[in-house]
Amino acid sequence: MKTIGNLIWFLFGGLWMGLGWTLVGLVWCISIIGIPVGIQCFKFARLAFFPFGKVIIYGGGAPSLLCNILWLIFGGFALAISAAIHGLIFCITIVGIPFGMQCFKFARLALTPFGSDVAVCA
Repeated sequence: MKTIGNLIWFLFGGLWMGLGWTLVGLVWCISIIGIPVGIQCFKFARLAFFPFGKVIIYGGGAPSLLCNILWLIFGGFALAISAAIHGLIFCITIVGIPFGMQCFKFARLALTPFGSDVAVCA
């Protein structure tokens, strides 16, 4: 079931969301200081392409909080708004609710990506 969900997701929104994360990652990688942020973006871009069957584990400490604040100012807020709008559009229909919930998962992730990790469900 998750394979079908991932395929439908990729065709109707995952491609654009993954490309958004990739674009932000490329912008961060322009400077040497931003490379760790860009690598984090690339990790979540892979998740954005095929999110079904995966969960996000939130955690972190003071360094993660500092990075999340900088991230929110320099790119995270736009990705969170985009994901939330996509989630609202998907949730208009009953069939789209699982896809909308994935978008809301990414909206939260776009606000606090540092200290977060991706785990595969069994």
